Amino acid sequence: MPYQTIFVEFYDQIISSINQGTFAKLTLAKTMGDTELKNIYVRLHILDTGGYNFALTLKYKTEEIEHFHSVDEALTVLSSYIKNPFTTALLFTTEMDLTFKVNKKNAGSLTEQMPTFKNASPVMLEMIEKGIIKL
Repeated sequence: MPYQTIFVEFYDQIISSINQGTFAKLTLAKTMGDTELKNIYVRLHILDTGGYNFALTLKYKTEEIEHFHSVDEALTVLSSYIKNPFTTALLFTTEMDLTFKVNKKNAGSLTEQMPTFKNASPVMLEMIEKGIIKL
């Protein structure tokens, strides 16, 4: 199956983990070759309006740059980095770790494993406390 379809499923799992209050961490890793961009770390960011968006930290060899994106924008931005240069994205939740991978034949796959994190991210917990996410 084309990786784009699988990546949309993966992104849906990210949103679902936020809505369920289980989101811990999201990382894009494993580049194709030696690239300037090494990782992208995604965390939640609470807006003054009471909603949330995503803070993307792009980690390069010599610097880090942070960008903020709405939920819809983040899908487009993150998907633009798949195969350019990243082949793997890792979603960590309190219920599972979900790994998205794309291979050389452009096939995507999802692999579920036992959770690495016992607690949701501090921002996720704050969002629940403030009622931004209703469980």
